[in-house]
Amino acid sequence: MYQLLKPLLFLFDPEKVHYFVTRNLKRFTRFPGGSALSKAIWDVDDAKLEREVFGLKFKNPVGLAAGFDKNAELISEMGKLGFGFVEVGTVTPLPQPGNSKPRMFRLPADEALINRMGFNNLGVDVAAERIASYRRNLKPGEKALIIGGNIGKNKVTPNEDAVSDYIKCFDRLFDVVDYFVVNVSSPNTPGLRELQEKEPLMQLLNTLQQRNNKNGISRPILLKIAPDLTNEQLDDIADIVKQTGIAGIIATNTTISRDGLSSPHKVETGGLSGKPLTQRSTEVVAYLRKVSGGAFPIIGVGGIHSAQDAMDKLNAGAALVQLYTGFIYEGPALIGRINKELLK
Repeated sequence: MYQLLKPLLFLFDPEKVHYFVTRNLKRFTRFPGGSALSKAIWDVDDAKLEREVFGLKFKNPVGLAAGFDKNAELISEMGKLGFGFVEVGTVTPLPQPGNSKPRMFRLPADEALINRMGFNNLGVDVAAERIASYRRNLKPGEKALIIGGNIGKNKVTPNEDAVSDYIKCFDRLFDVVDYFVVNVSSPNTPGLRELQEKEPLMQLLNTLQQRNNKNGISRPILLKIAPDLTNEQLDDIADIVKQTGIAGIIATNTTISRDGLSSPHKVETGGLSGKPLTQRSTEVVAYLRKVSGGAFPIIGVGGIHSAQDAMDKLNAGAALVQLYTGFIYEGPALIGRINKELLK
């Protein structure tokens, strides 16, 4: 069904289409029997798909990457489509509108997207309350999805004060999320990627780790990295994980590279995602796995448009995978195809 609708949807502005589709998905699941029908069509429910990673039990290893559900509005709906976990955000301490529109562009010839959204979100308080509401409204016997909180800094916050923004998000979300992702790799917030340098990154992660205990409970902290890092920088990343004791890495965010693109929109600034990222993100997963000796889990994300793409990342050393652009191009059937391939 989605593939029949996609040519029509792709005629319109991608950001408007996103909100149109997600609003109607919410409406559909509110109809009597809508949630059950969605789950019956899309969800592959099999105990053999369960994975235990950084102390958490995932229903299956296919998750929704950050950026799709910035404001924690779609957790239940994404679960009904078959995702094993959902990462909300990126959230910032204060609401912010993001960059000026248009700020998302399809590159159909390359099966890619370019976005320069700029962490548009309603702020951490809204996200925290919506996640708490999702948990409160679970039906008796219904298992909660694993929820990650992807955290960042507000655009107006200078880098020297960035740690305080991450602390605010961390403290506010601690009681409602299952794991955290520190986002210092988006190309769409000026100066943010400078925080990937070893010294500021060590300070940020060590500060969060020092706060990572509440009534004897700690949360796994992961770091999301760019695909544009050199091997020497990836060596530093592996060393940082070891020194700080964080739980793992998400590889990778969007790229600023435009190599090999044919679409007219390739001239747009922002982060590129989709098929052009498939090989590089898998290379980063494999390199980190090798250089670390498998010392920490990796979530593989970037250019997963088929079950084989997901298998390649898992075979390269990823413990879990996440979808975004592939989900937009292939539709919810992609989740099921990956899980069915894993069951084989």
